[in-house]
Amino acid sequence: MSASAPGDYVIRSIRADEWPAVKELRLRALRDPVADLAYLETYDDAAARPDSFWRERAAHGAEEASGAQQIVAEGPGGLWLGTLTVVVEEAGSTDWAGFPVERRQGHVVGVFVRAEWRGSGLTKALFDAGLGWVWANGVERVRLIVHPDNGRAQGAYRKAGFGPSGRRVPLVGGPGDHELEYVLER
Repeated sequence: MSASAPGDYVIRSIRADEWPAVKELRLRALRDPVADLAYLETYDDAAARPDSFWRERAAHGAEEASGAQQIVAEGPGGLWLGTLTVVVEEAGSTDWAGFPVERRQGHVVGVFVRAEWRGSGLTKALFDAGLGWVWANGVERVRLIVHPDNGRAQGAYRKAGFGPSGRRVPLVGGPGDHELEYVLER
């Protein structure tokens, strides 16, 4: 089967017991050539984390979780082809960068698609599923953060309907001094 045929994969939420696959795909993502621009974590740091970390991470994004959902594209033989996670940020809280969250919103993180599946429509299918879940959970706005030099990701996010909000998010200890917020309003 060709990598571009949508019937070759199933889009679904992960199960908590799939933490080894969560770990494997995250470590693969952190080896991507633009990982230093795409993720706020290094391969070495992630690889050193104990299994308990990965179990907890999977449980927090599993199908029965209420505050976050990790969506995967599962291909033939159970191989995970791509993933993204949507986190619900509650109004009145503070986000990861220290900004106040003004209204209940979704935040897309951890987007990754295996190189051989890029351009196949799989990224859009992942976004459609993640957005479907978060819209059903009552948010009116979804955002994500992208590095200004990560043109590949910016293109994929625009195809999924996101656009720049104009907000620059400062980075401390990351590549460069800031990232850009992209948003999608319902």
